[in-house]
Amino acid sequence: PSGWASLLGGPSADLPASLAGFSECLPAPVCFPISPGFCLPSSLLRPWQWGLCLAGPTEMLSARDRRDGLPTEGAAAGLQGFAVDKTFLSSFKGILLETELALTFVIFICFTASISAYMAAALLEFFITLAFLFLYATQYYLRFDRLNWPCLDFLRCVSAIIIFLVVSFAAVTSRDGAAIAAFVFGIILVSVFAYDAFKIYRTEMAPRTTQEDQQ
Repeated sequence: PSGWASLLGGPSADLPASLAGFSECLPAPVCFPISPGFCLPSSLLRPWQWGLCLAGPTEMLSARDRRDGLPTEGAAAGLQGFAVDKTFLSSFKGILLETELALTFVIFICFTASISAYMAAALLEFFITLAFLFLYATQYYLRFDRLNWPCLDFLRCVSAIIIFLVVSFAAVTSRDGAAIAAFVFGIILVSVFAYDAFKIYRTEMAPRTTQEDQQ
């Protein structure tokens, strides 16, 4: 012990008390581990504050993590995966998105069996609706706070209404059984999209417009 103290320039009289406590350095409060048994203080630029303390494997691992800039526990948990909000899936908005997704898939199957030229439109709307359902259910859309999500959702519904009205009335002219089924499901889906757009405008877009006018 006296050899370490003389090497570091610290007083040898205080060294046994430090080694017996296993918690304090002499006299610097912060240590920098150099081996599983010993560590040096961080204030190396001031020799009169050099000291010596014991460091275990846990302390050395935490010091290495701080040195290498590894993510903290919260940041690592955020990168591990997407947590699905089950309450959203059972909410009114979640049920609307799930209904739109299911009807879009049914229409895609009907177009695949009858008029394959129209199945691309249904497939595109299917993936767009699936993307919005994923973003809302995982709350991942909150990371893109600069985007106006109610407006984007409203435009999604309006574009889907236009697309499915066109393809549904175009498919019914073929007189095919699957095409007629696509027309029926298309009209139902248009009604669901119209109701969804109305709810978005009434509950999310209109209040924001009123608040901006008052400001």
